[in-house]
Amino acid sequence: MNLSGCGTALVTPFRPDGSPGPGPSSAIDEPALRAHVEWQIANGISLLVPCGTTGEASTLTEQEWLRVIEITVETSARRVPVFAGCTHNATAQLVLNAKKLSTISGLTGILSANPYYSKPGQEGQFQHFRALAEATPLQVMLYNIPGRTAANLLPETVLRLAEIPNIVAIKESSGNLEQISDVLRLVPKGFAVFAGDDALALPIIAAGGCGLISVASNAVPGPMAQLVAAALRGEGGAAQALQDSYRPLQQALFSEPNPAPIKAVLALLGRCSDAVRLPMVPVSAATRSTLAGILAALGLLNKS
Repeated sequence: MNLSGCGTALVTPFRPDGSPGPGPSSAIDEPALRAHVEWQIANGISLLVPCGTTGEASTLTEQEWLRVIEITVETSARRVPVFAGCTHNATAQLVLNAKKLSTISGLTGILSANPYYSKPGQEGQFQHFRALAEATPLQVMLYNIPGRTAANLLPETVLRLAEIPNIVAIKESSGNLEQISDVLRLVPKGFAVFAGDDALALPIIAAGGCGLISVASNAVPGPMAQLVAAALRGEGGAAQALQDSYRPLQQALFSEPNPAPIKAVLALLGRCSDAVRLPMVPVSAATRSTLAGILAALGLLNKS
């Protein structure tokens, strides 16, 4: 499948209390998740990423993690690529987890972030991701997010990794446009570079990026898909107009730790509960009021 366009870093809908139960996925709101995946595809989203940061992967049990991915793959039914979050700071455990994902029929690939907490250097990260790629037939998308992992994957290391056949893309969330421009300049043709931040989608696409993996598209999939499509067509004015319209929402979604704000928005839209799992907590009353005001200004309240 062609890797371009607007992808969504999917939330994981929980039942109202959000706590793990005795069954393999008893806390997961499976009907809400299936409906969310269908809604995303119907509104033009071209890539789905379950169990990333926005999907609260770090607080899911292994059974829940696998079930969320299975549901996403089943529901998407090969209509769009699905890259499942699979990150660990222990390379051996990452390899074991990747082998489990490799048994899921219809899964396109794996999204894997820098090894967190350990702060490996460039050679350590290279060997970590190479081990992952060698452990699975699935495509691998690197995820550079040093603000969360305390490790930064430099352009020269991305280039080395891009030479491995099944490492096909990177989600760049360093926020460093100079670094991302260097990645775009160095990597071979066909290696996909996605913006990992809604606010930086337009400059990264203008520099040669292939699209965006978005948080905001959980709530506004159609407009975000249109924004990215316009940018990829070179229609800068149309893309900028959409960005200007939805910038207040994009900014408010990070006024408190992700994914609490996007879950609050989805609850306001009636799409799922706002339950998050500790150590995350729901947004404050003030933030909820701000989000409701933004949705009202966009004409989104009381709309499905």
